[in-house]
Amino acid sequence: MLTWIIIAVVVIILVVMFISYFNRFAVLGNRIENSQSQIDVQLRKRSDLVPNLMSSVKGYMKHEKGIVKEVTEARKALVGATDMAKKVKAGDQLQSALKSIFALAENYPNLKANENFLHLQQELSAIEDKVAYARQYYNDSVLGYANLFRTFPGNMFAGLFGKKQKEYLKIPEASRAVPKVEF
Repeated sequence: MLTWIIIAVVVIILVVMFISYFNRFAVLGNRIENSQSQIDVQLRKRSDLVPNLMSSVKGYMKHEKGIVKEVTEARKALVGATDMAKKVKAGDQLQSALKSIFALAENYPNLKANENFLHLQQELSAIEDKVAYARQYYNDSVLGYANLFRTFPGNMFAGLFGKKQKEYLKIPEASRAVPKVEF
């Protein structure tokens, strides 16, 4: 009788552990998917602001066709991106192109002082902060998943459930370069 009680307790403990780890992997996987969606939302928001920015800039920079084309192409790549890696890459290209627009605004004092341009610039700056936060949240979520995935007994349950390791979002090599500041 005692052995049956011990076996029942062990089985119950194993079932509880099985359910607990299954749920933990599900919750962390959902958190990662949610954070990917948040990145998508912010990239889309930034993409949606670009046409308004371009319309306020076009009147001042008619001869800056190269930059206008670069921004337009980067936005088109972002809207057409199908997976997270392509979206992040296209988002980085759009961010770089927008920096060129803002740098050119220094040469156009009327544009720099234009209320619409300033408002759009502030909106884009706020969205850039949100994109950075969403990327950080994604990587934090992947870290939580990786910790569960790599620790015992989580690694056993990961194999049992057929779970795969998730990838961190990485910044492009160009963004790692130390900016030059000249006076």
